[in-house]
Amino acid sequence: MSELDFDTFLKTDIRIGRVVRAEPYPEARNPSIKLWVDFGAEIGRKKTSAQITTHYSPNELVGRMVVGVVNFPPRQIGKFMSEFLVLGVPDADGGIVLLTPDQEVPVGGRMH
Repeated sequence: MSELDFDTFLKTDIRIGRVVRAEPYPEARNPSIKLWVDFGAEIGRKKTSAQITTHYSPNELVGRMVVGVVNFPPRQIGKFMSEFLVLGVPDADGGIVLLTPDQEVPVGGRMH
């Protein structure tokens, strides 16, 4: 992977949000969940779909804090328009584990 200069990195807007709605996405090519996340007054609510069904069900995601990139252009995922990228890392078997803060922080907070 090529190196990235710090000024380019600063252009990536990574924020904390709270999941306010989550639904199964059975029409997706791979098992996925639709998420609606509140990123606070400045950003508002955005939606995305994520292949996170190995470790999460929709009902347990509501209220959870997540980390997302909010300044990517919208992307069509099947019949669903994704407006941000929720961040996670794969476990040893490839199932995605969401990145979350380890303490309560204000919704909309920008990663530094």
